[in-house]
Amino acid sequence: MAGNTFGKLFTLTTFGESHGEALGGIIDGCPAGLQIDLDFIQSELERRRPGQSRIVTQRKENDAVEFLSGIFEGKTTGTPIGFIIRNENQKSKDYEHNKDVYRPSHADYTYDAKYGMRDYRGGGRSSARETVCRVAAGAIAKLILKHSGITISAYTSQVGDIKLLKSYHDLDLTKIDSNIVRCPDALLADTMIQRIEQVRKAGDTIGGVVSCVIQGMPAGLGEPVFDKLHADLGKAMLSINAVKGFEYGSGFDGIKMNGSAHNDLFEVQMAKGHERNSIRTKTNNSGGIQGGISNGEDIYFRAAFKPVATIMQKQNTVNSKGEAAEITGKGRHDPCVLPRAVPVVEAMAALVLADHLLRAKSNRLT
Repeated sequence: MAGNTFGKLFTLTTFGESHGEALGGIIDGCPAGLQIDLDFIQSELERRRPGQSRIVTQRKENDAVEFLSGIFEGKTTGTPIGFIIRNENQKSKDYEHNKDVYRPSHADYTYDAKYGMRDYRGGGRSSARETVCRVAAGAIAKLILKHSGITISAYTSQVGDIKLLKSYHDLDLTKIDSNIVRCPDALLADTMIQRIEQVRKAGDTIGGVVSCVIQGMPAGLGEPVFDKLHADLGKAMLSINAVKGFEYGSGFDGIKMNGSAHNDLFEVQMAKGHERNSIRTKTNNSGGIQGGISNGEDIYFRAAFKPVATIMQKQNTVNSKGEAAEITGKGRHDPCVLPRAVPVVEAMAALVLADHLLRAKSNRLT
């Protein structure tokens, strides 16, 4: 199976299945001497962990990461970092009923079509449980970015038709984790939670949007043509289970504007003391990226997540013999992926930025 490695210089290769013994990964290209904060890494995994609230799957996993290589006396050695996260609460019998039946909007049929076989236990490799490896690696990428003053904040900005209309400038992003839906607007968060609970009780699911803002960005990250920074961010987001759309900057709303209104005009920001003057833009419709390269402004984007495909209602489908069949979801599933998707979005953004940050260091002598 190809396609299990992400990145070019700072890379992550993941392995494992939802109901196998463990999932894990190998991080390569991480510089030597990086201080590893194990408590921080585990706290990031806690944010993605199943069973953390009443509006997510009730599967119980500690998601404790075990590092096997690449770290000595608390610092990276520059060699590959290997890690595993053991599965502890598999209930494979929950999937016996769909052993030979294709679940609508899942990867069951496409995996069969591609490989001639599939792991029906929770989707195997196609399960969103694979994202636990991304969060572990993303936490290390965040530690790299921290040295350059780069921060990443993702949050739930829409559940169904309940939409947060405020700009991130008007939000207190330190409040993201203050509620179980991870929306920094407390009043709207309560409404979102109520909607998710209503949908869950009806045996259904609901989708929404995760917004993300990257601050402290230097100018000059990204590669021209095929490895544009926004292209790599788009690929990263669209590689996450259930993501159906990606837009950055003004996105699709930008088509409503004329060029005279959409253009981000440059200005010089006068520095204080011994700092150099900096070039900034008066507006940021570009979303911090121009020509595929960061311009030093905040990068902001949105990722749209579809409703979870497994619902607790009867649906018509077919089996592996091409015969008509029926299926009803069983087991433990998220009624809405957004609360647990927030740290995954941050992790994938961190992997992209760490990769491009390290690549940028090799582009010039000074």
